[in-house]
Amino acid sequence: MFANYLIGLREGLEAALVVTILVAYLVKTERRELLPRIWTGVGLAVLVSLAFGAALTYGPRGLTFEAQEMIGGGLSIVAVGFVTWMIFWMARTARALSGELRGQVDRAAEGGRWSLVLVAVLAVGREGLETALFLWAATQAGTREAVGSVTPTWEPLVGAGLGLLTAVAIGVALYKGAIKINLTKFFTYTGGFLIIVAAGVLAYGVHDLQEADVLPGLDNLAFDVSDTIDPNSWFGTLLKGVFNFSPATTWLEAAAWLLYAVPVMTLFVIGVRRRSVTPGQVPVSTTAR
Repeated sequence: MFANYLIGLREGLEAALVVTILVAYLVKTERRELLPRIWTGVGLAVLVSLAFGAALTYGPRGLTFEAQEMIGGGLSIVAVGFVTWMIFWMARTARALSGELRGQVDRAAEGGRWSLVLVAVLAVGREGLETALFLWAATQAGTREAVGSVTPTWEPLVGAGLGLLTAVAIGVALYKGAIKINLTKFFTYTGGFLIIVAAGVLAYGVHDLQEADVLPGLDNLAFDVSDTIDPNSWFGTLLKGVFNFSPATTWLEAAAWLLYAVPVMTLFVIGVRRRSVTPGQVPVSTTAR
């Protein structure tokens, strides 16, 4: 649940930060009459994201087990690609995010009625679609397998929902100027943690593709500690929920985890150290007074 809470919190805070910047800028420049266009765009982005999540959840159910595993494994790998791009994109562009969005607002305000709506849809919708895809993949990886079927648990969705609610509360507090947080450090720490989570999702995606007979080696185990770590125990559940750890891991799963986690974490740490030469808090400047 904690991993999904963190995903919901981070992704939700990115979206909340975008909305906060857009709304605060319109208020400060005395263009409140344009606010309904922002909220229309946000609403459309949320609806599209929910529809996408519903399609992911209910779409493959009528397929064979192998087809479901193939789709699930493929989408898990796509989700890892998206979240990796998001982690590095936010770390690289967070400092200039406010100015970039303000420029888009100015250009859209001079355009047609739907231009500003489109800005909000694209800005928030990107985060929403990434969130839906990665949460779905992480939830699939956190399910329990029983008799050849996958039974989802409610904990990941609750964790993600609580994370999103927390993100909304933080966004409102930032807008009101009630709190100030170092967003650079927040995105750095959560980015590092999400790399570990993404590595687990990637390994589980590989496992799905092995079960679908797309990839070989399903019976070739790198290790099996099921006798030591009971998957149904609190410790096994904790490892599964946070790190997507599987007590019985194939060689291909282990290789995928290492080949992703080691180089990506190395590049992430190098980037963080380079940016720390000129440390500073992300210049949000969203308080509307």
